[in-house]
Amino acid sequence: MDDLMESIAAQLSGAPMAQLSNQLGTDSRTTQNAVQAALPLLLGALAKNSADGGGADALAGALDRDHDGSILDDLGGVLGAGPNSDGAAILGHVLGRREPAVEAGIGKATGLQTGQTAQLLQMLAPIVLGYLGREKQQQGMSAGMLGELLGAQSSRAQAQNPALGMLASLLDKDDDGTIVDDLGGMLGSFLSGR
Repeated sequence: MDDLMESIAAQLSGAPMAQLSNQLGTDSRTTQNAVQAALPLLLGALAKNSADGGGADALAGALDRDHDGSILDDLGGVLGAGPNSDGAAILGHVLGRREPAVEAGIGKATGLQTGQTAQLLQMLAPIVLGYLGREKQQQGMSAGMLGELLGAQSSRAQAQNPALGMLASLLDKDDDGTIVDDLGGMLGSFLSGR
């Protein structure tokens, strides 16, 4: 299977990226950098959440129930409508209480305001799950296979850029300290390495 991040980014190239930029009120380069920062974070958080059987089962159930991939057939309509409650709910499940820190870190690394980053993540989250749902259906993946795919993607991304591994460890911590400066610095080094 192709690299998930590259495949999802390819879905967003061209007109969809222009629509994202329009929704966010940013130039295409800033939007592209923000997408490149957000995708590994979202996929890494999904990998972490599905590392155990219960998490993988929950993700597989959500994909079967709500994310069949049809969102990819109308990206123009979806992105034209802007952020929605589905995206916000997904982020709440995937990122939990780390959501504000992730938003601020992406913003610091890319120049987006925190509100713009929140909008971006809310628009990307259903697309990521839609892509995973379509892959799950087309490849006949079990929950375990889905978890393995996400884990392999996370490992591959961390091998390509070690800053992502440090980022994942920060997102794993249970402390209440702020990680915005560290997160922004790591994402900045990730983006400059691309």
